[in-house]
Amino acid sequence: MAKPNYAFEKRQRELAKKRKKEDKASRKASPSQHDDAPEGQAQAGEGAAENPPPAGNTPREG
Repeated sequence: MAKPNYAFEKRQRELAKKRKKEDKASRKASPSQHDDAPEGQAQAGEGAAENPPPAGNTPREG
């Protein structure tokens, strides 16, 4: 039977922790970005929701 390679497993765990820590730091550095939406959609969607056009000031045809 093969002997388990504990050093490899430990290295993989360390790399996973490092990746998770870096991801968390990058999310913390830019809190305005959402994980659910891509960058382009998040920015366009937020701007449209914050500045709706005023009601009653629509141009009329005629």
